[in-house]
Amino acid sequence: MYQRILLAVDGSRSSDLALSQAITVAKATGSEVMVLFVADDSDFFFSVGSYDPSKLMEGILAAGRDALAAAATRLAQAGIPHTTKILEKPASPGQISTTIVEEADRWSADLIAIGTHGRRGFRRLIMGSVSEGVVHKSNKPVLMVRSEIPE
Repeated sequence: MYQRILLAVDGSRSSDLALSQAITVAKATGSEVMVLFVADDSDFFFSVGSYDPSKLMEGILAAGRDALAAAATRLAQAGIPHTTKILEKPASPGQISTTIVEEADRWSADLIAIGTHGRRGFRRLIMGSVSEGVVHKSNKPVLMVRSEIPE
């Protein structure tokens, strides 16, 4: 069964629910979990207005650190071996799904867990969702967890 679960998080309600499911699967199978946050600022190129790129990226990284810390706390409380990782450079800008799949391959994950409605903004309408991209690009099983509450 599963030995290594890669859990992609973004701090959304959906990613929190994916964490809950990853904990359930990890407990049942004795798996270890890697929690991954991909820092990507490409959504903001689709936004109107001005911004300071360094402050923008620092905000994204801070959100990533918070999401990883919250996941690590829950995994530790559940007694599940885990690691956390933040990737500051996606495989290519706007390609978070490719980055997730590449990291799952690099880490030899048996399962990828991901929420289906994260914090992606306007670009999702144009480019499609990250979770859909992961399903299409990966040859591994993908556990997609839908948020109960629209964000």
